Amino acid sequence: MGWLFLTGSILAEVTATLSLRASVDGRRAWLAVVGVGYLLAFTLLSLTLQAGIGIGVAYGIWTAVGVALTAVASKVLFDEPLTRTMVGGILLIAAGVLLVELGAR
Repeated sequence: MGWLFLTGSILAEVTATLSLRASVDGRRAWLAVVGVGYLLAFTLLSLTLQAGIGIGVAYGIWTAVGVALTAVASKVLFDEPLTRTMVGGILLIAAGVLLVELGAR
């Protein structure tokens, strides 16, 4: 169940972050989605921890997947840059999270 909570937390955080970007263009109604999204993200993250997933692993995965999904989605939705260097950085983050996960065992 912890992994399901973590997945929901990641999706809520990415939705909130993308909504924050959407609100910059003057559509302030998106700020409600931002508030609800972050509240839901942190609630689900706490449920993830209660389900037994360690904070180092949960937060590492939450951060890495959140960064990657936000970068890709912002390219698609807002035509923001996604350069090779950025993709390389995302891959390095993923490798770091993998090492944290393996080190936790």
